[in-house]
Amino acid sequence: MGKYDDIINLPHRVSPSRKKMSNHDRAAQFAPYAALAGYGDAINEAARSTDDRAELCDDARAETERRLQNIFDVIDDDPTVYIKYFIPDAKKAGGRYAEIFGRVARIDEITRTIYMKSGEVIPSDDVYTAGIVDLGT
Repeated sequence: MGKYDDIINLPHRVSPSRKKMSNHDRAAQFAPYAALAGYGDAINEAARSTDDRAELCDDARAETERRLQNIFDVIDDDPTVYIKYFIPDAKKAGGRYAEIFGRVARIDEITRTIYMKSGEVIPSDDVYTAGIVDLGT
């Protein structure tokens, strides 16, 4: 006769007053202690990819400047414009490209900044390409 033979075939006791714990909550009790605080975040940051900034050749840069000048020339007509620009990453080398369709509030030629009516502020030097979509309504 074994040590637990007298109880091995008894039914599992279920508490009448307590709700059964979910598997998720039960597993959380046994989760390992995070001895290296922030290590997971560092791994995720290292795995996050960024794009390299594309350097425009002189002809492409001149074309982009011409297109920005065209936008500046018709800004009073309130045109809808398209701008693709580079946003540098704050934490690591590289960044990402963003595209915006919208209306320009103003272009500051001294600080080389484009102010969109939607609130975005775009440095002209970060513009990859731009164009007029329509001349407003």
